[in-house]
Amino acid sequence: MMKATMENSPITTLDPETLRAAMRAWSAGVTVVTAVHDGQRHGMTVNSFTSISLDPAMITISLQTGSRTRELVSSSRTFGLTILSTEQADISDIFAGRKDAEDRFADVQTETLVTGAPLIVGGLAWLDCRVVESIGAGMNTLFVAEVLAARGTGEGNPLLYHNRSYWGLSPLK
Repeated sequence: MMKATMENSPITTLDPETLRAAMRAWSAGVTVVTAVHDGQRHGMTVNSFTSISLDPAMITISLQTGSRTRELVSSSRTFGLTILSTEQADISDIFAGRKDAEDRFADVQTETLVTGAPLIVGGLAWLDCRVVESIGAGMNTLFVAEVLAARGTGEGNPLLYHNRSYWGLSPLK
């Protein structure tokens, strides 16, 4: 382990593999974040997404520094977020880079709302966002964004990710 200081307080940097193993216990919904800039579009599967305010409508996402999607979001200052359904595990794999696809959008039907960012048809919900702040956070960039448009009813079965596998949801009774 490596020691570092932050604001005069010693912190310990945990081995990434140890943290990755522990985080497998955390279940998360699966989203795809997409962006377009100067005719280029790209997207990636993301589970680091949080609603932070209803008024004003704001969310955060975290994208790996150096990824094509992160670069497009930084340049365009906009992005789309699609919350995937259980029927879209293959789409998640494509946008996660687990399946070879020169163009990740090749067999994916999309639509747009306000910003022009592509949103994936068949998702449970869609958020069209404008970046209001970017914060460097380790190997990632945290984007704070205003939600300009949203669609979705909460109906349907969300795609979940837990312990390196996809899951569906069933209510507890």
